[in-house]
Amino acid sequence: MATKPVKKNESALKRARQEKTRTEKNRSVKSVIRTLAKKLEAEVNNKNAENANAILKKAVSAIDKAAKNGIIHKNNAARKVSRLTRIVNSLSSAEAA
Repeated sequence: MATKPVKKNESALKRARQEKTRTEKNRSVKSVIRTLAKKLEAEVNNKNAENANAILKKAVSAIDKAAKNGIIHKNNAARKVSRLTRIVNSLSSAEAA
């Protein structure tokens, strides 16, 4: 990914520094969300409802915080939470049947 040429005035340089740190932080938050989603799917595949519920709670919290801080859009967050919850609920309904 090519970076844009940076202007030479002070405010533009400061903006470039801020953008870099914010991008790194946002990238790490998104990475945490993806990692939790993968862990959750692995637990569901292993039919481990107890661990799946614990990971779901962490994942929902991370997703909601990301949406609150504007890292991901609120509709994107709602969609992710809905899909993860549906996966865990399918596990518990499969056990009941």
